[in-house]
Amino acid sequence: MRMATTNARAPGLWALAWRRLRADRVAMAALAVVAAFLLMLLLSATGLVASDWEDEVAVNYAPPSFVGADAGTRALAAAQLPRETPPNAFDPLANELAQLKAQVRAAHPPVQKATTLSFGADKWGHDIVKKTIKGGETSIVVGLVAALVAVTLGTLFGALSGFYGGIVDDLFNWFYSIFTSIPSILMILTVAAVLQQKGVMTIVLILGLTGWTGPYRLMRAEYIKHKAREYVMAADAIGASSWRRMFGHILPNVSHVALVQMSILVVGFIKAEVILSFLGFGVPVGVVSWGSMLNEAQNELILGKWWQLAASASAMALLVTAFSLFADALRDALDPKLK
Repeated sequence: MRMATTNARAPGLWALAWRRLRADRVAMAALAVVAAFLLMLLLSATGLVASDWEDEVAVNYAPPSFVGADAGTRALAAAQLPRETPPNAFDPLANELAQLKAQVRAAHPPVQKATTLSFGADKWGHDIVKKTIKGGETSIVVGLVAALVAVTLGTLFGALSGFYGGIVDDLFNWFYSIFTSIPSILMILTVAAVLQQKGVMTIVLILGLTGWTGPYRLMRAEYIKHKAREYVMAADAIGASSWRRMFGHILPNVSHVALVQMSILVVGFIKAEVILSFLGFGVPVGVVSWGSMLNEAQNELILGKWWQLAASASAMALLVTAFSLFADALRDALDPKLK
């Protein structure tokens, strides 16, 4: 009786990594939280959610619904409604002004503002929940794009330095030593002061141009290790160019290192954007982020209005914690030494 033999193909690195991630409940829960935030980002960017966050739907500093509105808040809401004023007999334009006001009220009828919201309102009456969602869009986009810029630069510099060596390696190591000799937050603030242009793209450039050192160090080591392996030497023997060997042969085998670095940098860059916006070097006026919300909240705490601080800080803490847990799990899953 002949035994049927099958050639079972061994699973690749990414298949093994996904299998390990699925076995880790904490990693999957963190991935679900991160996916929920990314979905919120997509809905906010397309205008399906929180597009009307600037509408003044409540009275100033309206408290959360679970706290309830006090008498002062209800009195403020009543005072904000327009009232009829008796015409002045000595004013020749009183009748015309009264008719004009009547036409304006007919075209734009007054709306009574809410005295409470689900998680309160800021000093302009904006919904804190919608404001937090819109602020998360800015902070997450800055973190993702800045991490992509930093990993791209680090991978390019590390590939050139590790593959060519010699004077090229010495030049990049000199730049690396300069950037790492200065504390990261001081370097970020220095570049922000030099650029002096507030905007989302400016923050992305600041973080991307100062955060490439970590990916560079790891990618340089990977390229030094891989350039002497048999598959790279075989590609050289058949006439493959240096760029093809670097990015066509070596890069696919070290891409997991770049992916892990990007997942780690996203967390750091989200926190860096919050720090920059809190200190006044971040997003411009009219653009909301978690950092600008924290900047506003420091003045509101004096008045006892804590809900904007709680909403922005809670959202940031949840995302950063989930992203950190997922990054650690992804790094362990992609470690070839683990079986």
